[in-house]
Amino acid sequence: MSLLSGQVAIVTGAGTGIGRETAKLLAAEDAHVVLTGRRQAPLDAVAAEIAQAGGRATARRLDVEDAAAARALVEWAERTLGRVDVLVNNAGYSSRVRNVRWVTREEWDGVLNVNLNAVFTLTQAVLPGMIARGGGTIVTVSSLAALKPGLIGGAPYGAAKAAVRNLMGHVHTVLREKGIRATTIMPAEVDTPILERRPIPPDAAARATMMQPEDVARAILLCVTLPPRTVIEEIVLSPTILRDQSRDIEIARRLGAPEGQA
Repeated sequence: MSLLSGQVAIVTGAGTGIGRETAKLLAAEDAHVVLTGRRQAPLDAVAAEIAQAGGRATARRLDVEDAAAARALVEWAERTLGRVDVLVNNAGYSSRVRNVRWVTREEWDGVLNVNLNAVFTLTQAVLPGMIARGGGTIVTVSSLAALKPGLIGGAPYGAAKAAVRNLMGHVHTVLREKGIRATTIMPAEVDTPILERRPIPPDAAARATMMQPEDVARAILLCVTLPPRTVIEEIVLSPTILRDQSRDIEIARRLGAPEGQA
């Protein structure tokens, strides 16, 4: 029997990058994976890929900033598929402007809505069912920016990822006696589409030094498939070779500044 037979997993941001690779790994262990994201076409492509490999997946479009829609998705999964055993909070969003001096309130709110508020909404929604069944696993993809704030991640992103790390710690501390496992994954640079929002999108040479989405997905799979008696509270992942980020930092320092200021 596969490690996740009979289980249902929700993966946010499942159309590309880390979410896509995670969904494929969970499905390979016989979980029924609910793929969510803002764009239907990439979700359908991942669902087809999983089905071709003999797995089970359902693609459901979701804007995680819509709290009512997020709660409705969980209700649908529990009503239609019978349960939610695993939640992978992977959807992410970063601001274009990184320096706290120049970030607009609109960008700030958008980043926190996706990276923190949506995680709270979905986590709160799955907890009653998990508690009633005596267990469940919630894995949230945070960032190394939670531990090392600066201009690479940016002020809104780093603040949101630090906050969500604290939220997962709260879930772990308060609900572990009810069988709930909460894990925070904190990767450094990963070659995913979110890099296109960087002040300087990394070129091929820079991306060659980075971790790949499947590297983080394998860490998530480990957290989900360990025996229920064991929880990994946090994982920090970094590229073995660190690239020179000095130019990225300098550009990010100035981006968004009014003319004549630096």
